Amino acid sequence: MGMRPGSSFRRRDNRRIVLRALQRSYTDPADNGAETAQELRVDGSGNLKGLLAISRVIDAVNGFIGRKVAWLILVAVIVAAVNAIVRKLLNVSSNAWLELQWMLFGAVFLMCASWTLQVKEHIRIDIVNSMLPHRVRQWIELLGHLLFLMPFCLLIVYHSWPFFWRSYAIGEQSLSAGGLPQWPAKGLVLVGFVMLTFQGISEIIKQIAIMRGDLEDHDVALGHAAAAEAEAQRLLEQAKEQGLAS
Repeated sequence: MGMRPGSSFRRRDNRRIVLRALQRSYTDPADNGAETAQELRVDGSGNLKGLLAISRVIDAVNGFIGRKVAWLILVAVIVAAVNAIVRKLLNVSSNAWLELQWMLFGAVFLMCASWTLQVKEHIRIDIVNSMLPHRVRQWIELLGHLLFLMPFCLLIVYHSWPFFWRSYAIGEQSLSAGGLPQWPAKGLVLVGFVMLTFQGISEIIKQIAIMRGDLEDHDVALGHAAAAEAEAQRLLEQAKEQGLAS
């Protein structure tokens, strides 16, 4: 049986084309799994990715409000200084000025609390906690937010709403002569704890993501105090290397 010239070459070319197509379409399952795991680690997985996006929005809003409200401390200092100077030089005093100082400080304390929690600047008792394994500390952080922070915040929000509303409805004024209305100060309690509740939700989301490996753990840098301690340790080690310290 005869064979037409060039037919064997065409069959070889066809086989090469099929092999190239198979090579392009084949992906090693292990490589694909590694790439997928890497994507999940960076971007979060499933619903957690959406929750992390919500967490970033909460952090941005509370951080913005906190940084702006913190300037009220300067206003409170100026009010206190002017009030003291006027009282000493002119023998004139006003309860409204005194209460304004308290309200400004209360506004900073309440409306910056969520920002302070976000940057981990609240006082921490780490005498025992620092000696525990890293995974145990992560669980303590998560359970502390779930079992203590969130119930407390929700309880305060629940009770502060009627506390504020009754004061606003009757136009409650200070008991001191010439004092300020009281409902704005009571409203700050409600606003501050609503913000802290949302920040608690954000911290829970981030802690779960950290424990799942979907978010980098910044436990080594818990606020400015820890950063300062780390810098002091680095300088001490550098001094030891140079023979300046023992």
